[in-house]
Amino acid sequence: MSELPPDHNADGQPDPLDPFDEIIAEETDRDPDLAVIEAGSRTLRTQGGPPDADVPTRPADPEVDKALREVETELATRWGETKLEPSVSRIAALMDVLGEPQRSYPSIHITGTNGKTSTARVIEALLGAFELRTGRYTSPHVQSITERISLDGAPIAPERFIETYQDIKPYVEMVDASQEYRLSFFEVLTGMAYAAFADAPADVAVVEVGMGGSWDATNVIDGDVAVVTPIDLDHTDRLGETHAEIATEKAGIIKQGATVIMAQQPVDAAQVLLKKAVEVDATVAREGLEFGVVERQVAVGGQLVTLRGLGGEYPEVYLPLHGAHQAHNAAVALAAVEAFFGVGAQRADALDLDTVRKAFAAVASPGRLEVVRRSPTVVLDAAHNPAGARAAAEAIGEAFQFSRLIGVVGASGDKNVRGLLEAFEPVFAEVVVTQNSSHRAMDADELAGIAVEVFGEERVQVEPRLPDALEAAITLAEEEGEFSGGGVLVTGSVITVGEARLLLGRG
Repeated sequence: MSELPPDHNADGQPDPLDPFDEIIAEETDRDPDLAVIEAGSRTLRTQGGPPDADVPTRPADPEVDKALREVETELATRWGETKLEPSVSRIAALMDVLGEPQRSYPSIHITGTNGKTSTARVIEALLGAFELRTGRYTSPHVQSITERISLDGAPIAPERFIETYQDIKPYVEMVDASQEYRLSFFEVLTGMAYAAFADAPADVAVVEVGMGGSWDATNVIDGDVAVVTPIDLDHTDRLGETHAEIATEKAGIIKQGATVIMAQQPVDAAQVLLKKAVEVDATVAREGLEFGVVERQVAVGGQLVTLRGLGGEYPEVYLPLHGAHQAHNAAVALAAVEAFFGVGAQRADALDLDTVRKAFAAVASPGRLEVVRRSPTVVLDAAHNPAGARAAAEAIGEAFQFSRLIGVVGASGDKNVRGLLEAFEPVFAEVVVTQNSSHRAMDADELAGIAVEVFGEERVQVEPRLPDALEAAITLAEEEGEFSGGGVLVTGSVITVGEARLLLGRG
């Protein structure tokens, strides 16, 4: 790991092209079909394959389900996640009256624009494989609110979720009474997560920010490791209109003496992050320099990757997630766990390769290029901004090679919808625009107006109801026959993906 600027060596002089950079930049000239077959055979030897996504259903016990719905109803009376008063004063007050539960375990704190949840899931799997009890806090949820808080790699049980809420409710009301504004929905959930992790007790918490960093409710922890996934333009009305402005907010999670694991960033964002690291005497490891993806091949159900970590190389690791972006998320996650264990600082040896392989093979990330139906194949992806859409579009072309892809898009009104549609335009033969049940959803007719400008009228179909949109897209994908290779991608919003997942019988 290094604290030097990214383009200088130990003598302070500009580096020549590093061999590792050449490896990263190389394009394979192998026959892609042979690569798939070879990677697939290796996958079988590692007993890989997409694991079942851990998305909980409603509780089977009617009484538990009723109690959970009551908690959900109470939480819904609070400010939603899009209404913010940028301050950590309320969550800090809650932590104070709860006895500072977030101080009872070390933590890995994750910010960035895209890839946070997938990165958190890989980190969680790696830590669990090394026999640590984990607590993971991510947002938003795909189907069930209980997904947001995980213990030992699984969503918190509904009974425990209810119990945790009831335990902290008196303290929440106490803080509500003392503050100008009541605690928000996200702040209460954050308090619940930190309390649940302390009660477990967790050996380490893996925490994803809700938005930004410096004033995010999660930022009452002092992460031993601060992870910054790729920064792009999103939530510009709250975080800033440039990469540098957004990075300034996200840099708020970098604490005194921490280790920063930094994914590849726009230059201006990287400069901000490096400056903050210097200010707080943090150590930095940068993707493409201290760690990164050496090689990747498409495999059955995912990909086979060779990663360079802080302690050395990890060859032929099977990852049951699709796309180059997920390989980069995995590299970031691996470096974060290495840093947590002191690799590259207190110790020079790499993590045990067999344990790393076992952990990676067990990773699932629901709603991230997740296949939920075959014949025709229906894929769900929660891309909701242009950067996420570009990554999904590239990955679906690589992993599935559909002869005809139909898009189902339901987006939120506060997003860069035009940019999202433009990213998908090259890969969608046709698009069915719709809307989800959220009050934030863009009206289907308004979305259609933008879609017509991007795709042309003949490639756009409007179905305001999501069930009708799914049926229309599946019908379009089937037009060329059962074996034509048609597919459907449902995207635009986590809420759209979650509702489609339910309609298609998953959960």
